[in-house]
Amino acid sequence: MSVFDLHAHVVLESAFGLAGDYGPFHGNDPAGVEYFQVGDYTMKPLGYRDSVFMNVDKRLAHMERVGIDRQLLSPNPLTFFGGIEPGPAIDFARATNDAMAALVAEHPGTLFGSAAIPLQDPHAACQELERAVTTLGLLGGYVGTNYGFTLDDSRLDDFYTHTVALDVPLFVHGATNDGRQPASDERLHRFGLDLIVGYTYEETLAAASLVLGGVYDRHPELDVCISHGGGAIVFLAQRFDSMANFRGRESDFASSLKKLWFDAHLERGPALDMVTDTVGIERMVYGTNFGGWDTPTQTDEFDASLTSSAERLLRLEKKP
Repeated sequence: MSVFDLHAHVVLESAFGLAGDYGPFHGNDPAGVEYFQVGDYTMKPLGYRDSVFMNVDKRLAHMERVGIDRQLLSPNPLTFFGGIEPGPAIDFARATNDAMAALVAEHPGTLFGSAAIPLQDPHAACQELERAVTTLGLLGGYVGTNYGFTLDDSRLDDFYTHTVALDVPLFVHGATNDGRQPASDERLHRFGLDLIVGYTYEETLAAASLVLGGVYDRHPELDVCISHGGGAIVFLAQRFDSMANFRGRESDFASSLKKLWFDAHLERGPALDMVTDTVGIERMVYGTNFGGWDTPTQTDEFDASLTSSAERLLRLEKKP
């Protein structure tokens, strides 16, 4: 049984401070409590330093315990920097990708890397994706959900065309902070709602934009994988059909969702079953948010059954 985890973030110390005034900053406060700061958003206590996020030996040991054979590492969603100006976002993405490439090169065949993309500047995004793939050997791009415009905005068409030409996938992960401040809706600041409701909201909007905004009409060969089963998009599929019918159009939104890919990082039960039944395992990959609050403690045959989809999405079947 081989398991390939495609939702595993990493925190790269060599990129700290390289988004200018926005950080990210990491250290201990005067009381010795470890913190992580992005813009005006500070999280503490947050024990990155002695965890799998920053210690690769601990990562590899924990992968073995859980039963994960390979991981695609991805940038920390707290550092997508979707709301900052292009200059520092580009600098941070380049530093992140250099560090990512160096890390995975030390563990070939076990760790793979995806690239941070400064999507607020689509031209720079094209350049950095190409550098990351062709020079650094990373396997795809990794972006957030909000850069001041929706993911179906025409200004991204060149970037999507470039992604298809490079023959790599694009991963989309929700984020509620924008690199300047935490979630603007203060109701999300309690009970972990920024991570649960906030991420779900962002992922649902992203999926709706891609499907309804004509992205796949313009870029039919584009492969986009959305985290956490696409937020609530599958749950709402019939509601999208009802809205289309109300507006006088025929709709089969569930079938349209099969243009997307989804990671299966959901609790076992009705939510995961609904996504699986709707899009099929051929459009799903395994994910863990490795090291996070919701990391699974073991893997099973279902997780292993998604490995072939992961290899196909990452084009590993085409690589020597």
